[in-house]
Amino acid sequence: MSRFRRARRIAACVVAVLVVLTLAHAYLAQAAERDYPPTGLFLTVDGVHLHYTEEGEGPVLVLLHGNGAMVEDFALSGLVERAAQSFRVISFDRPGFGHSTRPRGVEWTPTAQARLISEALARMGVTQAIVLGHSWGALVAVTLALDNPRLVQGLVLEAGYFFQSPRLDARMVRLVAQPGLEDVFSYTLTPLMARLLWTPIMDDVFGPDAVPAQFARFPKALALRPSQLRAATEEVALLNSGAAALEGRLGRLALPVAIVVGDGDRLIDPQSQSIRLHQTLPQSSLRVIPGGGHMVHQTALDDVMAAIDEVDQSVRPDPGPGLSPPSGALRRGVPTPAPWPLAR
Repeated sequence: MSRFRRARRIAACVVAVLVVLTLAHAYLAQAAERDYPPTGLFLTVDGVHLHYTEEGEGPVLVLLHGNGAMVEDFALSGLVERAAQSFRVISFDRPGFGHSTRPRGVEWTPTAQARLISEALARMGVTQAIVLGHSWGALVAVTLALDNPRLVQGLVLEAGYFFQSPRLDARMVRLVAQPGLEDVFSYTLTPLMARLLWTPIMDDVFGPDAVPAQFARFPKALALRPSQLRAATEEVALLNSGAAALEGRLGRLALPVAIVVGDGDRLIDPQSQSIRLHQTLPQSSLRVIPGGGHMVHQTALDDVMAAIDEVDQSVRPDPGPGLSPPSGALRRGVPTPAPWPLAR
C-alpha cells in the first residue's frame, strides 16, 4: 500500500472518530439538559438568554460564579439558603454556563459580562446591591463595581484573580483557542478528557480541602457539555487580558471590600492575587482560611457569610448623631483595614 493511500486511510479513520465523538457528546448534552432542567427564571438581554435564580427578601446580594461552574455551585454549598435568610439573593448563570447562552461574535470579557449583568439587574428593578464574585466571577464583580458605582454598594471577593501573571494553562489554551480549531477540540476531545479526568480535576479544584459530600449532587453532565467547555476554554484565554484591563483602575474602588481566600489554593496564588489586592485597597478586609483551597464557599461557608455580613453592615445608612453604627461596621469612604489574617 502506498504511503499516500495509507495516509488517506488514517485521515478517514481520524475523521470518523471525531464525527462519532461529536455525535456522542451532542447526545449526552441533550440528555443532560433534559435531566437537569432550569431551576430559575430567564431574561433576554442583548441576545443572551440569561438564566438566574432568586431567593429571599431584603437587601440585594448578587452571586457570580467562577469559570466552569453555574448557579448550582452556590446552591449546593448552602450559601444561597443561608444568605436568603437576610437578603434577596440573585444568582446568575454567566454567559455560556448552566442554562445561559453565549452568543458567538462577542468577546465575553469581564467588561462585556459586567455590562450584561448591570442591564439585567436594571430590568429587575435593582438599584443597589452587594456583589459576591468567586474566581473568574470576581473579575466581573470588580468590573461591575468600577463601571456602576451607584449600583454596587460593596464587594465580597472569593479566591479572585486581579493581576496579570504567567500562567501555563492560559498559554496552552491560546494554542487551541483559534477559530475553527477551538470548536474541534470543544466538541470532540475536550469533553472526553474532562470525563476521564473529572475526579483528579475536582481534587485539584478543591485541594487541599477534600471534595465535600454535597458536591456529589453538582450537575456534572451539564458542566461537561461541549458548549460549556468551550466557554470555560475562552475564559482561561481571557484571564490575563481581563486582569490587565483592571490593574490601573483597582485603586479607584471606594467601597467596602471583603476578601476571602484559602492559603492552599492550587488554582490561583493567594499571595500574588487576593493578598496583593488587600494591600492595594486600604479599606478592604482579608480572611485567609488556613489549609483552605479554591472553593471557599463550599468548604468555609461561615467565613464567607461573615464577609457578607461585614460588608452589609458597612453599607447600612448612618444611624444618626449619638448612635453607634452596627458592630464591625465600616463607614463608607473611611479607610479602616480589618485585622489580617482572620482564621477559620
